Amino acid sequence: MAALTACGTAVPPDDPAGRDGRAVQRMLDQRAAAVRSRDAGAFLATVDRRSAGYRAEQRRVFRRLSAVPLRSWTYRLVHTGGFRPAVGSGRRLAAQVELRYRLAGYDTAPVVAPQYLTLAQRDGRWFVADDDGRVDGKRGVDQLWDQGRVDVVRGKHSLVLGVGQNRRLLRGVAATADRAVPALDRVWPGSWAGRVVVEVPASLDRMAALLGASASGYRGIAAVTTGEVGGASDSSPADRVIVNPDAYRALGDFGRQVVVTHETAHVATRAATTAATPLWLSEGFADWTGYRTPGRTPRQVAPELSESVASGRLPKALPPDEAFRFGSRPDRLSEAYEQGWLACRMIADRWGAGKLVALYRAVGAAPRREGAVEAGLRDVLNVSLTDFTAEWRKYVAGVLG
Repeated sequence: MAALTACGTAVPPDDPAGRDGRAVQRMLDQRAAAVRSRDAGAFLATVDRRSAGYRAEQRRVFRRLSAVPLRSWTYRLVHTGGFRPAVGSGRRLAAQVELRYRLAGYDTAPVVAPQYLTLAQRDGRWFVADDDGRVDGKRGVDQLWDQGRVDVVRGKHSLVLGVGQNRRLLRGVAATADRAVPALDRVWPGSWAGRVVVEVPASLDRMAALLGASASGYRGIAAVTTGEVGGASDSSPADRVIVNPDAYRALGDFGRQVVVTHETAHVATRAATTAATPLWLSEGFADWTGYRTPGRTPRQVAPELSESVASGRLPKALPPDEAFRFGSRPDRLSEAYEQGWLACRMIADRWGAGKLVALYRAVGAAPRREGAVEAGLRDVLNVSLTDFTAEWRKYVAGVLG
């Protein structure tokens, strides 16, 4: 196992608690060092002994981490939410903490996860008493090892982490991801990690907990990629593909390959995807990559849009970002994805796959959202947005009519 590193020294925050803030940071540094050195005793020494239930759970969480190939692990105290009333002989404090970690061999940048902790002071020292602390009404999100024993499957280009799943399913996910990565290498030249990390929780509800979201918004969604929208501050961010096992199991081999390749496309293009990138382009490119494998006709890939076209309802404009929002009507959400897919498919058909990639990069490199697509279309494809939209409408009618 590779040695774990601290990735620099945590800097105590500008905290209203003053010396308490510095003392809390020292405790968090000790806690992180214990994780890196796999020292269960030192880790539990940072947990409040009077919080018996939480202490037992932390012992289980630490044990689950033993299977996870960690490369680094640090905490940073962001701020405190104010002192709470005294309990017994000590004080309690709500604190927002930033966890940063990397997986050995896969992450070139850390995953950043917020934690909201309840801290207890005993005899002048601070301890973690619970992780249900709320700061400004916010709660942290689960990590996979918070949910149960972690099984690890390593593929040629993938790392699959699962909880509550049989290893046959996890091996199948790894094999599917191992085919997806070379598919991206063929269409997305340039620097990306060339590997993917996939997490497979036990259920839809557990998937939602990993995302800090409501399960209802992801019902029927087979997988998502964390952080794919809104840009990256690092050139090689650490994304995760999170699988919804309920929806994934309902798919056949072809559908599973499309889904995993789609999500791998988001991982590969993450550094080029910014706030200037419209979702019709990012989701359309991912679908175009997923459906490049022969086996489905356009009508089979785009059934909702095909029905609209057959009914005389040809789309008038490229779909706005709002049309891709999870939780909207399934037929409308599907149609938005289908419209984006056909826009990217048209570009690849008429201008070439290289031009599609060049357009994606050009739009993502724009300094602002306004005018980014128009400038990209003009500079890369030598076409105006008005003319592009007209050509796309004809293309949709032609391939689906």
